[in-house]
Formats: sequence, C-alpha cells, structure tokens
Amino acid sequence: MADLSGEASIEIAAPPERCFAIAADVERAPEWQGAMRGARALQRGGRPVLVETEIDALVARVTVLLRFDYDEPAGLSWHREGGDLKGLESGWRFAPAADGATLATYGLDIRLNRALALLRKGVRGPAEARVRTLLVERPLEGLKRVVEGR
Repeated sequence: MADLSGEASIEIAAPPERCFAIAADVERAPEWQGAMRGARALQRGGRPVLVETEIDALVARVTVLLRFDYDEPAGLSWHREGGDLKGLESGWRFAPAADGATLATYGLDIRLNRALALLRKGVRGPAEARVRTLLVERPLEGLKRVVEGR
C-alpha cells in the first residue's frame, strides 16, 4: 500500500511522439519536472535504464535508484531498485487526443522508509497536499510547458 500516491492528466498541444521524446530524456527531466533535482544514468540500453535520482519532496531530500522501461510512444514507467524510499512506482502514459494533441497522464505511488514515515506524521493535511501537488501535478505542468515551448 502506498503512503503517497496520485494520478493526474493534462492535455498537451503536441502529438504523443513529441511528449514521449521529452519525457524519455530522463537526464534532462530535472530542468522541468519539479521535484527532481538530479538524474544520472548508471546503465544504458540506448536510453537510460538505471538512473540515480535526487528528489526534493519539501520535507526531505531523497536519493533513489530507478529502473526505467520504455513503451514508445505510449509511455514509460519506472520503479525503485534502491535508495532512501521503501518503494516507488511511477510513469507517464500518452494517448492521442483531438486535433493532434495528447492526453498525458502521470501517476506515482511511494512507500516511505521508517524515518520518512515518521517525518510524514508531522506534515498531514495542507502540507501533505502540497507535497502531493509537487510530486504529481508539477511534472504535468512542466512537461506541458516544455513540449509546447512556453
């Protein structure tokens, strides 16, 4: 069971292939993603497959080792292989929408380690909602801004 989870969608004025290309450039994601402060590929299979990330979730900075899977242009997903969290599963889905646009959906499920779970108890309510917004909605807004060239 996830400690923090969420899913949200946004329409982007570009085809799924363009959305996928930006989202799959994992090492550049910290430029627009929101909470991600760093991403360094440790293994490649053409694209980054194993990536060390640093995430700033307002209440704590965490380092997480993520394994990526790509399904071009429909989306990409990743899950935790190591690091400060107990578990993390996340990903993008891109579906064609009207007039050549894309419905981009971002989902996230996080399981906190014991220390972060204790810290979370002190940030229930509005602070927890801000963390969820940062981790789920900001990536959507950032991808839309970059893809649409704003």
